[in-house]
Amino acid sequence: MNDTTSQPALPDRLSINPRSRFHDEEVFKHDIGIKINGKERFDVEEYCISEGWIKVASPKALDRRGQPLLLTVKGSVEAFYR
Repeated sequence: MNDTTSQPALPDRLSINPRSRFHDEEVFKHDIGIKINGKERFDVEEYCISEGWIKVASPKALDRRGQPLLLTVKGSVEAFYR
């Protein structure tokens, strides 16, 4: 069983990149799931529920720092604990 009292509330915007100001280490201690348009995605780098988008890494393209470029996918976003 999941004990929801020990889990922090999921933020409106969250990023897995530790350099981002939207990164929250306390949330990542728990398993998080993201659904966009009713389908669960496992490759989400960043999401924003209120603006309705997620960002996923490009399979080949890199930015000038050597990090994968992030592509924006728009739709209805739902974040939840597994």
